[in-house]
Amino acid sequence: MAQRTKNVVTPERFAQGLTYEQWLEAIDRNQERFRENYERTDLSEEDAQAFRELVARPDGPARCLALAEAWCPDAFRGLPVVARIAEAAGMELRIFFRDQNKDIMAEFLNQGEFESIPTFVFYTRDHRYIAQWAERPAIANEQMGELRKIFEGRPREEAMADYISFQNGPIWANWREETVREIRELLAQHCR
Repeated sequence: MAQRTKNVVTPERFAQGLTYEQWLEAIDRNQERFRENYERTDLSEEDAQAFRELVARPDGPARCLALAEAWCPDAFRGLPVVARIAEAAGMELRIFFRDQNKDIMAEFLNQGEFESIPTFVFYTRDHRYIAQWAERPAIANEQMGELRKIFEGRPREEAMADYISFQNGPIWANWREETVREIRELLAQHCR
């Protein structure tokens, strides 16, 4: 398990984060997008069981801290996925607004440099750092060109209907599935 020199997130601070339901009540936009992605996230019984087994380990991921903002498409796709994982596994999920918690974000920068969201930080039951995951699965980065094509040479307003269709389509759904797979692999690797 990785050792951390910084630790701005104490157990007390972690407890101040919002639950997923509190998050949905607190955000000022995209509640429907968050709900849609939550409803469309299918966690297989095999995945659910694997996450439950990981959480049950003495050094397992009993807690997850999330940093997000409601305007971010990666957040309204990824945060519901982790909410489903946490729910299925019995993991405590607490969510923080990135822009109101820059000290937390500074501790968990993506590649030590980027304030990527969502960022998910996993802790043991006694609040020891395990690992973190940020932004989107690798396949989404590889397929980002498909998304960019929607907006190329078109006014934003005109492209938005196609963008919404993309978010309801198979590529976006696969990104949710890949998020589950990558997080499962990450935690299995760090919780031995």
